[in-house]
Amino acid sequence: MLYNLLAPFADNFIGFNLFRYITFRTGGALITAFILSLMMGPHLIAWLKSKQGAGQPIRNDGPESHFKKTGTPTMGGLMILVAVTAATLLWADIANVYIWFSLIVMGGYGAIGFVDDYLKLTKRDTKGLTSRQKLFVQIAIGALVAGGIMAVAPLDIRTAVAIPYLKDTYVQIGVFFIPWVIFVIVGSSNAVNLTDGLDGLAIVPVAIAAASFGLIAYLVGHIEFAKYLHIPHVPGTGELAVLCGALIGAGLGFLWFNAAPAQVFMGDTGSLALGGVLGCIGLITKHELLLAVIGGIFVMETLSVIIQVVSFKTRGKRVFRMAPIHHHFEKCGWPETTVVIRFWIMAVIFALIGLASLKLR
Repeated sequence: MLYNLLAPFADNFIGFNLFRYITFRTGGALITAFILSLMMGPHLIAWLKSKQGAGQPIRNDGPESHFKKTGTPTMGGLMILVAVTAATLLWADIANVYIWFSLIVMGGYGAIGFVDDYLKLTKRDTKGLTSRQKLFVQIAIGALVAGGIMAVAPLDIRTAVAIPYLKDTYVQIGVFFIPWVIFVIVGSSNAVNLTDGLDGLAIVPVAIAAASFGLIAYLVGHIEFAKYLHIPHVPGTGELAVLCGALIGAGLGFLWFNAAPAQVFMGDTGSLALGGVLGCIGLITKHELLLAVIGGIFVMETLSVIIQVVSFKTRGKRVFRMAPIHHHFEKCGWPETTVVIRFWIMAVIFALIGLASLKLR
């Protein structure tokens, strides 16, 4: 909004020229979202406690250390969604269609998570919406955004999937692009949801992925950098760096209250929304396959659940003591904070491996 209001007058007021720079507005969005999160946190937590009573239901089969978390409120993802949306609308070019696609996914998936969290609280059960109900709405939102991306993306790569680590290599998937978009957004959303099981575990890898894709969005949107690095050039994607900055700021603000011992959980309200928007940004920038590398923690968590389920149904045996895999390490005797910090370290390594693809071509 500030860009749309002030940048046109940059020739008359030199100070307004700053608003033409995506880097400046990304920093502004980051700081704004961080401050908003810190300001909202205490009030939101107090309000959630007053409404939720016993807090988020705890799995009976989970690690024993988790029972002490009884009474911790959930739906803290509202703090992230409000901060990201407000900061993005304030600092980004609101005429940019990619910003709106991303906000639609984040808001829509956040709404699904909110209903799911609400049902868990009212039923006092760890099960909220059925998988079929959640999947139906997730697919509908994904299909809507897929159509939007196809309508505005560059014609030559509109339905193409870029192959990371290879120069100018694309696979044209044609009519299968819509189901591909749905698969990526839904998969990313649920992968982050599975990762959100320990204090601070999910939000830091999300912030790291957001930082990585903020850089990617900026480079993809800049014709000279894209040409030099042999990566897809998608005009307009640079604005997504502003949204990524807001994600980082809001994530750090949320971590202030979610660090062990957590005062609030993000719930499905936050995890589904954050995973969905990362998937959307990956698709828009034509780096969705790289999301599987940068978000390696999320992939690892998802695969552990798939392996556990398949093994139990086919062999009657479990591979892990408990899935997702972060619970396995807890069952092995690792303290929760040790699991979280080691997963953060791995998230940084995955991000560096992914970003290396920008030069290894």
